[in-house]
Amino acid sequence: MLGVQRRSYGNQAAVNIKAAELLGTIHDALEAKNYRGIDLERLMVRLLFCLFADDTGIFGNKDDFLYLIEERTDADGGNVGRVLNELFEVLDTHADQRVTGMDPEFGKFPYVNGALFTGALRTAVFDAQMRDDLIAAAKFDWGKVSPAIFGSLFQSVMDKGERRKKGAHYTTEPNIMKVIGPLFLDELCSELDRLKAGRDGGKRPALLAFQERLGSLDFLDPACGCGNFLVVTYRELRAMEQEVLEAVYDVNSPMLYDVEALSVVRLAQFHGIELEEFPAHIAEVAMWMTEHLANIELGRTFGKVFADIPLTDSANIVHGDALEIDWDTVLPHERCFAVMGNPPFVGQSYQSPEQRIQMARIIDAKSGKPGSLDFVCAWFIKAGAYIASGPTRIGLVSTNSITQGEQVAQLWPILFERHGLEIAFAHRTFAWGSDARGKAHVHVVIIGLTHRSVQPREKRLFSYDDIDGEPDETVHDALTAYLFDAGSVGNRHMVIAEATRPLSAPKPLRMGSKIVDGGHYIFSPDEKRQFVEDEPASAELFVPLIGSLEFIRGSKRWLLLLQQVSPSTLHTLPKVLERVRAVRDFRAASKKVATQRLAAFPLRFEVNTIPRGAYLVVPEVSSERRAYVPIGWLTPPTVPTNLIQTLQEATKWDFGVVTSAMHMAWLRHMGGRLKSDYRYSIGLVYNTFPWPEASPAQRAQIEALAQAVLDARAEWPASSLADLYDPDTMPANLRKAHAALDLAVDRLYRTKAKGAPFATDRDRVEHLFGLYEALVNPMASEAAKQNKRVARKAARKTGAVS
Repeated sequence: MLGVQRRSYGNQAAVNIKAAELLGTIHDALEAKNYRGIDLERLMVRLLFCLFADDTGIFGNKDDFLYLIEERTDADGGNVGRVLNELFEVLDTHADQRVTGMDPEFGKFPYVNGALFTGALRTAVFDAQMRDDLIAAAKFDWGKVSPAIFGSLFQSVMDKGERRKKGAHYTTEPNIMKVIGPLFLDELCSELDRLKAGRDGGKRPALLAFQERLGSLDFLDPACGCGNFLVVTYRELRAMEQEVLEAVYDVNSPMLYDVEALSVVRLAQFHGIELEEFPAHIAEVAMWMTEHLANIELGRTFGKVFADIPLTDSANIVHGDALEIDWDTVLPHERCFAVMGNPPFVGQSYQSPEQRIQMARIIDAKSGKPGSLDFVCAWFIKAGAYIASGPTRIGLVSTNSITQGEQVAQLWPILFERHGLEIAFAHRTFAWGSDARGKAHVHVVIIGLTHRSVQPREKRLFSYDDIDGEPDETVHDALTAYLFDAGSVGNRHMVIAEATRPLSAPKPLRMGSKIVDGGHYIFSPDEKRQFVEDEPASAELFVPLIGSLEFIRGSKRWLLLLQQVSPSTLHTLPKVLERVRAVRDFRAASKKVATQRLAAFPLRFEVNTIPRGAYLVVPEVSSERRAYVPIGWLTPPTVPTNLIQTLQEATKWDFGVVTSAMHMAWLRHMGGRLKSDYRYSIGLVYNTFPWPEASPAQRAQIEALAQAVLDARAEWPASSLADLYDPDTMPANLRKAHAALDLAVDRLYRTKAKGAPFATDRDRVEHLFGLYEALVNPMASEAAKQNKRVARKAARKTGAVS
C-alpha cells in the first residue's frame, strides 16, 4: 500500500566461513615454514581443487584424496609434500602417457588438464599437526561449499596492508545478489515465470528460445578478483536453464536425452580482468567447479551424472590492469550484456603515484588532475565510456563517498553529461561483509547504470533503516546522484557545488584557528605545568585550545598565544622566544610556499580566529553513530582550532536550526566523511543549507526549544558531550528536548497545509534538495513544481494514489 517492499538477501552459510578458516590454517603454517610466494599460492589453489573434486565426483569415488593422505603419508607429516607433488604430476598427465607400474592409489585419479596442475612446485614441508589439519580439511564436506568461497580464501591469506593497498574487499553471495538481482537476474526470473505459466501450445518454443538467450549473454567483471560475481552469475543462469529443461523435457524418461548436450550456457560467456595472477587463477578454478556442480544437478535430473574432464572450456580471465587494458579486447562492448563487480575502493590518501596518474588520465587527460575521487570512480568512468550508447547495463559496488560530499560534483557530471548515463537502480548505504578472517568493514552503495536512451521507466531504490539489516525497496521515476527521489527538482542531474558564501544563512560560519606551528605553541596540561614552572612569567600567555576532540570529550589543551604580546615582554621570556624561533624554523622548512612566507610572521597563525565574544561551535568531525553532531557555545579566551567551525554573535535561533534533524539530515547526505565519521564542511553543508523562513513567534518558539536542549544537557554536568550524545547512553530528557525542537523546525519547512510531516531523513533531504534548486536555479525549480502539480492533477483524474 505504501509502495515499499522489504527485500531479503539471506545470510551466507557458516559452512563457507569454516572452509575458508581450514585452508587459512594450512596456508599460515606453510608460510611460517618459509614456503611462500607463487609456489604457496599455486599449492593452495591445487589443494582447493582436490578438496572440492574429492567430494563432488570429479575424482570418481568419494574420499579418494582423503584416503591417499591418510594411507600414503607418514604420521609425522614428513612425506606429505612429496605425495602431493606426485599426485599433481598424475593429475597433469593423460592416462595413456603415465608410467606403468605406479601405485594404484595414484593411478585411479583422472587427467584434469586446464593447466591447473602444470608445472612443478617446490616440495612443501609438513609436520604432524599440518598433516592433521590437511586431513581435517579433507574430511570436511566441500560439496556444501559454494565456489564463491575462493575469494574469501584469498582474503583470508592476504596481508592486511596489501588488502588496503589494493583496495580488496571480497564479497558474500547475498551482497552479490544485491548487484546482479536488479541488474538483470530479477528481470530474467520474471520472464521465465511468465513463460512457464504460458499456454502449452507456444510454451515449449518460447522456453527453448529463452534458453538460447541465456546462452547468448556475455558478462564482464573488470575487477573480478577471485571471480565471485562470475561464479554466482554462472550458477544462477545454469539454475534458470535447469528450470527450462525440466519444463520442456520429460524428466521421467531421462535416458532419451544426450545429457551433456542439453546445456547451452557456457563458461566462455564469462569474462574478467584481474591485476593479480593468484586470484585470476582462482577465478578460473572457481568457474570450473561451478560448472561441475551444475552438471551434477543436471545429470541427477536426467539420469546421467557426468564430470566434464579433462577441462577444456573455461572462463576468459585476463591477467592485467583493467585501467590500462582496452576492455573491448577482452569482450567487444556490442556483445556485452552487463558490466558488474566490486572494484578496489582505495581512497585518495592511500593511492599510489601510479594510481593517481591513472585517475588523472581517465578523469580528464587534458587537465592531468585526479581530484579527490576514490580509486573506484575510475571503473565507473571507464564503464560509461565502454558501453557507449548501447544497451549494456552496469552494476558496480562503491564506497558511499561517491554519493555524498565533494566527490559527487566531481564524478557525476562525467557520468551524466559526458557518458549520458542514468541511475537504473541503487542500494543506499549499507555495511559490507566478507566471509574471511580480517573481514572488511566498510560502508558501501551499489549503483546500477544504463545509457539514457535505454533507461528503464521505473528506477528501483533499496534503502536501509539498519545498515546491517535488509533493505526496503521503492520505485521512482528518477534518482539523483545522492540516491533519493528526483521528483522534487527540475534537474535530476543537479549536484551540490561547494559555495564560498552562505546561500541563505543569516551569518557566515568561519573556520577556527589554523596554527601551523609544528606543535611548538600547543601544550598538554602536564607540558604547560612544566613550562610555567620553568618560566613563571609565561603563565598569563596561555589560553585554552579546543578542537573537535576536546570539545566533544571535555578534554583540554593549552595554547601559547603571543599575537598581542609586546616585543619588550617577549625579550624577557627566553623559553617563549625559543618556541617562537622553532615555529619560524618549522615554517621556513616547509615545502609549501605559503607556509614559507608565514615564517616571517611567527607570532601569527595561518588562519587567525580569535573570538572576542561567545561563539557557537560546530565540530568538523563527529562519529556517525550519533543522531546529532554535538554543537554548543564557547567563550573567550578559549581559542578554537581549525577542527571547529565557529559562528560568532550566534543566537539560540541559529543553534536551534543548526542542531535540528533537518540540518543533520543535510549533513549526512551532503557532507563528506572521514572514514565513516561525519565531516562538517562550511562550503558543502552550511553555505548550501536552505534556511527556513519564520515569523517572530516561530523564532521565539525555536529559541525556547533550543534553550530546553541546553537545559537538558546542564542536568548532567559530569557528563561530556560524547557521553550525552552516545546513542547507548543519551539521557531521556535530552532525547525528548531534541525531538520537540526537531518537530518545530520541521514545521517551518512543511506545515499541515503544505503536506504530511517528514517521516525520514530521506524525506527531509528530498525537500531540502528542491529548496536548494530554488536558490541556485529558480526557473528549474518552478518547472519542477509545475510538473508535480500536473502529475497530482492527473492522478486525481485517474483515481491513482499520489
